[in-house]
Amino acid sequence: MKIHTATAVVILDTRRNKADGTFPLKLRISFQRVRRYYNIGIDVLEAKWEEVQDKSKTRQELRLIRERIAAFEVKAECVLKTLVEFSFEAFERKYFQSESETLKEKAKRQDLTSAFQAYIDNLKKDGQVSTASSYEGALTSISQGHKSLTFEDITPDFLKKYEKSMLQKGRSLTTVGIYLRSVRAIMNQALDKSIITKEQYPFGKHRYQIPAGRNIKKALTLAEVEKIFHFPAQPGSPEEKARDLWIFSYLCNGMNVKDICRLKWKNIDGDILQFIRAKTANTAKTKLKPIVVILSQPAQEVIQRWGNKDRKQEAFIFPFLQPNIAPKRERDLVQNVTKFINKWMKRIANELGIDKPVSSYYARHSFATVLKRSGAPTEYIAESLGHTDLKTTENYLDSFEDNIKREYTKALLKFDG
Repeated sequence: MKIHTATAVVILDTRRNKADGTFPLKLRISFQRVRRYYNIGIDVLEAKWEEVQDKSKTRQELRLIRERIAAFEVKAECVLKTLVEFSFEAFERKYFQSESETLKEKAKRQDLTSAFQAYIDNLKKDGQVSTASSYEGALTSISQGHKSLTFEDITPDFLKKYEKSMLQKGRSLTTVGIYLRSVRAIMNQALDKSIITKEQYPFGKHRYQIPAGRNIKKALTLAEVEKIFHFPAQPGSPEEKARDLWIFSYLCNGMNVKDICRLKWKNIDGDILQFIRAKTANTAKTKLKPIVVILSQPAQEVIQRWGNKDRKQEAFIFPFLQPNIAPKRERDLVQNVTKFINKWMKRIANELGIDKPVSSYYARHSFATVLKRSGAPTEYIAESLGHTDLKTTENYLDSFEDNIKREYTKALLKFDG
């Protein structure tokens, strides 16, 4: 007697790729046109999946993946045969009852501290020194008072106590949020690898929610920007150099200091400068969209004053970095340039009577705010800043024409008088 027609097969789930470009293999159970998917802890690239399916390819690596897939499928089919009446809940109870203890043991064996350190090491290998430093700070902070932490230790109660402790020590909600977003990223990786279960995952609604820090506005008014433009700095002085670099950032879509330091002559074509943000250059996104900047006359004058004389395509525009520089050395030099700008800009702001701690970051916020007040669409500003989280906008917005960008660039210099 045919009891049910549920089927089991392992497929490549291409709905959402992971940070390294791979997709998860999932066990798909189908019954009466209803499907459910279960993570089996194997991630592969699409090209590798095609090789796995091609039985003529017999490399040991591919054979091992096929054997693991077969084991999951055989186990699922055995469970299905034992069910007199099929339901997804009955299948899950039988299939995962032997898995629950395995997952718990795995979580105990692989502690959070080790996973953190492994990820930090990978970031350093990829040259992402600043991000690695941020994760090191998070690990040091959350590990205080603990020799090591397992994934099972990270519960909603643990996180609430950590937040309370940090605030009592005088740390800001912004700092707590930065550290806990790093913890969440490591927990997400553990969840993807089936090291922890969804029930063990401590973040989210009705569990623990990471606090959002207070958003302190860092923008200048157009009148204040005008004062900086006309500040009478002595030619060749530190004040002139800091002012010029700040102005260049403001006029070039609020470009941050690291991206300014990394600019090369090949990034410029006439009055158009294109670059990929260093912040997003290491992502696995297949279509990184360059930021397009219209170089106004003042921005070009900054390049003429402080740019390298070597105009080879691969040469840096500004003389802050050297070719083939080590990531840590690059980070140190970028920080030195940032400190230089911030030091002198605070002095300039003080002399001009601008009661704000003007820094390089103010240039980015001022760029966005001045454009917004000039009537520029939010979509244009988001594109100019290189934001990638406006998926709805990207669905209907391709790009603004260069002549439109020139018009908005002019708005950055529309001073009164």
